[in-house]
Amino acid sequence: MTTADRAAWFASLPRVQAGAAVLLRDGAGRVLLVEPNYRPGWALPGGTVEPERGETPRQAARREAREEIGLDVEPGRLLAVDWVPHVDRPPVVGYVYDGGVLGEERLGRIRIQEAELLSWRLVERGDLPRHLPGELGDRVLSALAALDAGTGAVELENGLPPR
Repeated sequence: MTTADRAAWFASLPRVQAGAAVLLRDGAGRVLLVEPNYRPGWALPGGTVEPERGETPRQAARREAREEIGLDVEPGRLLAVDWVPHVDRPPVVGYVYDGGVLGEERLGRIRIQEAELLSWRLVERGDLPRHLPGELGDRVLSALAALDAGTGAVELENGLPPR
């Protein structure tokens, strides 16, 4: 196989996008959410993995938290991996890492990235479905369940364990 043949073969393979986020909580167990200005709803601090820059999902989660909320958060253990297929664009693999518990001092240092975010808030677990749409809400609740159980990462499809 020539170099050109190999490049053509790789170019013909399906594409997948990857996103990564950190699950941050306060001492009362509330989850930190951010409000994007480019779409409705809320999200965890996170975003797209940039593999063209050699970035891993863990590195992306850390970078995105630093960019979006101004905190350098060392991602802890992987809580969830979610496969989200789409009909009109490539599927997405979403990684959720434990971002730990933020004390009052660190919460007070949050500075949102105004180019992408409107605000941030702490949300009780029971209120998460109102703030997080569809599979994102399911993904966060599944990640919280894995965190509570002390298990390894959960495998998800559209936010839920596969059947």
